[in-house]
Amino acid sequence: MSELRQDPATKRWVIIAKERAKRPSDFVRKEPAPAVPEYAADCPFCPGNEALTPNEVFAYRDTAAGGWRLRVVPNKFAALAPDGDIAVEHPEIFTTMNGIGYHDVIIESPLHNETLGTMGREQCEEVVLACAERFAQLARQPHVRYVSIFRNHGRSAGTSLVHPHSQVIATPVVPAHARQEIEEARRYYDDRVRCVYCDILETELRLEARVILDTAHYLTIAPFAPRWPFEMKILPKRHNSSFAELSHGEVRGLAETLCGTLGRLHQAAGNPDYNLTLHTAPLHDSCEDYYHWHIEIYPRLATQAGFELGTGIFINTVFPEDTAAFLREALVECAVEHCAAPA
Repeated sequence: MSELRQDPATKRWVIIAKERAKRPSDFVRKEPAPAVPEYAADCPFCPGNEALTPNEVFAYRDTAAGGWRLRVVPNKFAALAPDGDIAVEHPEIFTTMNGIGYHDVIIESPLHNETLGTMGREQCEEVVLACAERFAQLARQPHVRYVSIFRNHGRSAGTSLVHPHSQVIATPVVPAHARQEIEEARRYYDDRVRCVYCDILETELRLEARVILDTAHYLTIAPFAPRWPFEMKILPKRHNSSFAELSHGEVRGLAETLCGTLGRLHQAAGNPDYNLTLHTAPLHDSCEDYYHWHIEIYPRLATQAGFELGTGIFINTVFPEDTAAFLREALVECAVEHCAAPA
């Protein structure tokens, strides 16, 4: 018989289909991915093609050599633009607003074939630092109410350029998805006077079955009720509602955790396509007590069909306890080569 599981933080239901259950190894890419070169002459993100992007917001450079290690640029095909003032209209029952906001690209490496799953911890640390720096800059803009940071890896995850990059979109509205997640966290706090994410942390550390990576500042888990095979969640151990409040040690720790988590996924599952999203409190919103920022990773190893779209209930064919064990075992080599902090 199948098993219904409910996410304690969102109240979202999933079905773990035991009759169709698969082993984690069944999702590993059977054919090797096509080789990607270190440089592509037609790639706008590769060194030497800087004129193909809008003027950079900032960059990290090697002073001696003069080359860049990371660049932040406005998206050439931005979903939102920073010019103008907010204008809201209400024709009949419909609401419209002009598209004020920011849409940036963080070009994570000069190497065309690099990924967060293969780069070293120090390089990953610069990616996290750039995300935090740009988040802080956008948070100061007058019309910005929410800052979303995300990464699409692979064609089925929505990326059109192979070159390693993340995106940042700052909006004048708070997404309903974020509001709903925060509201569920508030309800849990009202009932128990505790943060639901802190309770998840404590419980998963005690049970151990779904823990993938445990570091000084973060915990990576396979969620109890995952919508996707190999879905993962990274939770900071210090209760904090906003990504804006990271300490220096937490920046370094997040780099180590991201490198280790995505390194496991890259190595164990054959570099699958995935989406990575930051979940953080809206700006100017007081939810410090009950919300807890975190990162979610959704490998694109299954397809949403009519049932998922019609009900919001996902059907998953692999148990999170199995994927957690599979990923724990996979990263010994990866941790040594790429992800371990120096002694």
